Amino acid sequence: MIHSKIFEEKTLEVFEKKLLELLNKSEDFYNKRIVSSPRAVGDTVQEIIGEQLLSCFPKNTIKDYNDTFARRAMADLAFYDSDNNYFVIDIKTHNKNTSFNMPNLTSVERLARFYEDDKNFFVILLVEYSIIENKIVFEQARFLPIENFTWDCLTIGALGWGQIQIANANVINIDRNLTRKYWMLQLCDVLDVFYPKEISKIEKRIDRFAKVRSFWESKES
Repeated sequence: MIHSKIFEEKTLEVFEKKLLELLNKSEDFYNKRIVSSPRAVGDTVQEIIGEQLLSCFPKNTIKDYNDTFARRAMADLAFYDSDNNYFVIDIKTHNKNTSFNMPNLTSVERLARFYEDDKNFFVILLVEYSIIENKIVFEQARFLPIENFTWDCLTIGALGWGQIQIANANVINIDRNLTRKYWMLQLCDVLDVFYPKEISKIEKRIDRFAKVRSFWESKES
């Protein structure tokens, strides 16, 4: 398994601390319109991180930084590290005052193709905040490859090939010792259960609309 210095404990500790400082000192989050809209919070966080991410890592750690992607792209940000590992970053924000939130991460097929190259990393940058006296307070930032998320906090949504989702953003379980091979084999196990259930749903829908057709064919014009 390819390892990157980006994931060393000290580097991540400094990165996450600097990132929280940047967000908490931003006056954008005093704006009532932004505070009241999770989408506006997410867009503002992404804009600030896009502009300031490089300053949160040690010098000469990152190269070929890119913060311009279409909304439906796999990445919000991307860069190479000094060992030419490629990082695709998906920024997720979570309001800890909410009782339930199920964010989409990525397509199972897109991830499977991306992870055919061991030097590729799909990373979730999870930024958690609370609203205290009408002000946003950023409490935690976590920078984790998707394979550090254990499958007991993930699920698959029925979109396309299947969409990996966090089952509930209030419950995040992390294991930094999981290997990519082990995690991807677990993904295959999950899909072995998921796809037959989807086939069963489709069969029921086919049967339902066969009856609808019969109903309409039996009616007089």
